[in-house]
Amino acid sequence: MAYSEKLADRVRTVFVHRKAVEEKKMMGGITFMVNGKMCVGVHKDELMARIDPQAYEAALRRKGCREMNFTGKPMKGFVFIGPKGTANKKDLDYWIELALDFNKNIKVSKKG
Repeated sequence: MAYSEKLADRVRTVFVHRKAVEEKKMMGGITFMVNGKMCVGVHKDELMARIDPQAYEAALRRKGCREMNFTGKPMKGFVFIGPKGTANKKDLDYWIELALDFNKNIKVSKKG
C-alpha cells in the first residue's frame, strides 16, 4: 500500500483555498508543503503532521496519535495520526490547523 488516496483527497480539500501549497511524493507517501516547508503528509493510511515540539506530548495523548518513528528513534515534532484520529472532518481539521500553526514559525530549509 503506497498511501491512502482517500485521505490525501480529504487533505487537499482542506488546502483547496490556501496559497503556497505544494504536493511532493516523499517517503512512500505524499507530503503537503506550505510556504516551502513540510506541513502534513499521508503515509499508508495515516496522516503525518509536523507540529510544535512543545505540543508533542499532549498530541500523543489524543485519539489515534503516535510518535513518528522511521529509524528506530522517534522524531520529536512529527506525529502519525491513524484512521481513528482523522475519521471526521473536525479531527482532520484539528491536526492540519495544529501543523499550520507551527508552519508559520519554522524557517525554510536551505537546499544543499
